[in-house]
Amino acid sequence: MSQESESFKNVGRTRRAQRFVLALNAGSSSLKFALFDGGTAPVRILSGAIDRIGLPKATFTLRKVEGQQTERAEVSAPNHVSCLDYLLARLAETTGAVGFRAIGYRVVHGGERYTQPQLVTPETMDELRRITSFAPEHLPAEIAVIDALNERFPYVPQVVCFDTAFHRDLPRVARLLSIPRRYETAGVRRYGFHGLSYEFLMQELARVAGQESANGRIILAHLGNGASLAAVRGGQSIDTSMGFSPVAGLVMGRRSGDLDPGLVAYLASTEGMTPQQFHELVNHQSGLLGVSEISSDMRELLAGEKTDARAAEAIALFCYQARKWIGSFAAALGGMDTLVFSGGIGEHCPSIRARICDELDFLGIDLNEAHNAKNAPLISTNTARVAVRVIKTDEELMIASSVSQVLGAHTKEN
Repeated sequence: MSQESESFKNVGRTRRAQRFVLALNAGSSSLKFALFDGGTAPVRILSGAIDRIGLPKATFTLRKVEGQQTERAEVSAPNHVSCLDYLLARLAETTGAVGFRAIGYRVVHGGERYTQPQLVTPETMDELRRITSFAPEHLPAEIAVIDALNERFPYVPQVVCFDTAFHRDLPRVARLLSIPRRYETAGVRRYGFHGLSYEFLMQELARVAGQESANGRIILAHLGNGASLAAVRGGQSIDTSMGFSPVAGLVMGRRSGDLDPGLVAYLASTEGMTPQQFHELVNHQSGLLGVSEISSDMRELLAGEKTDARAAEAIALFCYQARKWIGSFAAALGGMDTLVFSGGIGEHCPSIRARICDELDFLGIDLNEAHNAKNAPLISTNTARVAVRVIKTDEELMIASSVSQVLGAHTKEN
């Protein structure tokens, strides 16, 4: 055993190291993190993110539990793994966390096999590598981070939590793609994503509105740079806007959302576009950025919409599509009782919520303008048939909670 490995083994045995659970949430160009005091009910100590990974002037942000920004710095981050040394050093300097009780990860795709959080094992990692083509924008970076920390902390339990798991019981009619059946045997079907966020929102809805409301007909709208909606009845996901991949569904910051499949052949024949170029187009050059030609950030588009028609059109398209998804999911649910807005846009953009809900009064949606303007927890009127809520999501807390559950179950089994 190397001297370095032996030192990490000793770190893993210290009482202080046993306190901490590190939750990591890797996006295509970001790495969110949160440190928790572990246990059956994890308590957040701090959180933050490294943004613009792979781009110039990547930024590191760290916040204490109170929520105030305590540090912001530019860092070199050519890829996700390159961020880890800086992150671990800052955690150690800030909290003394030089080791961990466990490390948990959000993993975007669990494929057909994984519908519950799993301990990281060689078998688990082999399966994730096998399905990398299911989510090429996310899985390679997530796997690289897990491998790097597994090597650095070989005696620390690690747990992977899957974004697809919330939708594991989708009705078959909502899972099917209308292509030859032979592809389904290879795992090609609709999966759905943002599951950790949706799981948290359902738990929080039960807490603030009661279990009866959480068992009703609910539409969850996770609206951020990545955006999707889910229809939930009796606590179960019955449909969702994302499908086989996270690029499907609603228009997003840089992702196109649903497109006519005929575009693939058209662009191949007219521009000689390759599959990889098309992948780049729909994942990085489209969505709000592609339509506005200005920005993928809704805040910047809202600031410029009065003077730039392209920004105004991008916003209008986003709201129009979100409204259509709400209407279609209300039909699938046979009506609706609750609409929940979450994610960066859903939580902080009153005008976007208002535009999405405009003309949905026939479904029973009626916003209280004053409450909506203040991002209040309940933004519908007292007489509205549908309760419209704003709930701040917390994917990192779901990761930490899942880690505690998996470790508890593993301890009982052994």
